[in-house]
Amino acid sequence: MAIREILTVPHPALKQVSQPVAGVDDALRALMDDMLETMYDAPGIGLAAIQIGEPHRVIVMDLAREEEPKAPRYFVNPEILWSSEETLGYEEGCLSVPEYFDEVQRPSKVRLRYLNYQGETVEEDAEGLFAVCIQHEMDHLDGVLFIDHLSRLKREQAVKKVKKLRAA
Repeated sequence: MAIREILTVPHPALKQVSQPVAGVDDALRALMDDMLETMYDAPGIGLAAIQIGEPHRVIVMDLAREEEPKAPRYFVNPEILWSSEETLGYEEGCLSVPEYFDEVQRPSKVRLRYLNYQGETVEEDAEGLFAVCIQHEMDHLDGVLFIDHLSRLKREQAVKKVKKLRAA
């Protein structure tokens, strides 16, 4: 396992649409292990493969609180099958937009299908923070950042802040 560099805005790869993977094999599990170690080190609660420069439809996530045991989750080729009309506003942040947070409205519940770490197909419902996080990470797979849901002015402020942080 290795900690990888997390790309930050305005890196062009973050606007790239990720490609589906053929299946889960040892090489993909190694990538997911690296992603998880990178996410924990950052620290964050979710990471899409494109955020470390790998254009694959792969996400890792762990929503466990600090005092709880780790609960890593793996999502390969995830797709949303259904989303509620009811929305939830949640203050989001992103490892690719460090130290910037803003509220984004998303469907409060979704049903998703994906392959897990073993390559098995899973269908499940997500709500609350899980629903927010999976939608946020799935946006990355389509080249969308959470700041793309904000006004142009807020988006520009976020990018400017990240550039300033990097220059410091």
